[in-house]
Amino acid sequence: MFIQTESTPNPNSLKFILEEEITKSQTYEFNSIEDCKDSELAAQLFAIDGVDSIFFGSNFISINKNKYEWDQLKAPILTKIADFISSGKKVIKQNEKKDVINKTEFNHEDAEIVSQIQELLDSKIKPAVAQDGGDIEFKKFHDGIVYLALQGSCVGCPSSTLTLKTGIENLLKHYVREVKAVEQYI
Repeated sequence: MFIQTESTPNPNSLKFILEEEITKSQTYEFNSIEDCKDSELAAQLFAIDGVDSIFFGSNFISINKNKYEWDQLKAPILTKIADFISSGKKVIKQNEKKDVINKTEFNHEDAEIVSQIQELLDSKIKPAVAQDGGDIEFKKFHDGIVYLALQGSCVGCPSSTLTLKTGIENLLKHYVREVKAVEQYI
């Protein structure tokens, strides 16, 4: 099993790129051991002192650390991931799929606008953010403001505000005239 590591714009996050797809069209974020009921691998990774959060993309795992240097954490993380993937077990329990219903809050008269925003996020923004080991979830549209939640390597990244305000906001405002601003959902 070959696992490639890649740095991200967030110095506290490292992306572990796998040879195979581990999730289908969905991402999963784990911020504590309590979040790991659907993933044995995530629970094993949290057992490593210094692991702060875990994010599963289609073919990568982003780990955020809260202490130690990457040269101290990288080997135990690589070992846990390689051993687990080699075991043939599923990274996410197959019978316990996440609810995939879009939970974006919006007024029903804004449904077409929300659809346009979601299409832009899916086609242009999410693939770019995934390259850096993260994801963005569309949480709410209200009075022209798009509220997005950052996930994976994007959480705590020094350039996340710049990404939201300069990159995503400008793109959405360019394509969807009803968008006035983009804010981080808290």
